[in-house]
Amino acid sequence: HVHPSQISNEKIRHFNSDPQLGFVNAHGYVSLFPFLLQILSPESDKLGIIINSLTNPDLLYTPYGLRSLSKNSPLYMKKNTEHDAPYWRGPIWININFLAIRALHHYRSVEGPHQDLASQVYTLLRENVVSNVLRQYARTGYVWEQYNDKTGEGQGCKPFTGWSALP
Repeated sequence: HVHPSQISNEKIRHFNSDPQLGFVNAHGYVSLFPFLLQILSPESDKLGIIINSLTNPDLLYTPYGLRSLSKNSPLYMKKNTEHDAPYWRGPIWININFLAIRALHHYRSVEGPHQDLASQVYTLLRENVVSNVLRQYARTGYVWEQYNDKTGEGQGCKPFTGWSALP
């Protein structure tokens, strides 16, 4: 346990007012949760919109997996603070990609108007994610915490065999 007097002032977050609740107009992993948790009806129009969005390179799609925040978001790749990298603001996280692949597998297996699209996107995303994780492992000898959305290169902690071992 660290005594407050031992904490460097440069690592303390200062604020002038309490946070305010509000709508953040950004497309990212949080936009996918009804799909990821498979709570959307296979008949839902929203399901089709979400599945289609997974292949849009201006949103979350990359050849390496789904990025955590769309490229057109004002927060894309912005640091959380001067000492905190943009952790969930662009990089590819395998845990969420696993949930997306699992949800696509579910929706390709149940009758509905989006079944064929779910099957196509499942095949594409699964191939992209698994191939990239294996390629980075062969290149570096590590499974990584997250992957760069522009290059697919592993970044963050290594070795990271927690959720990155899911594919």
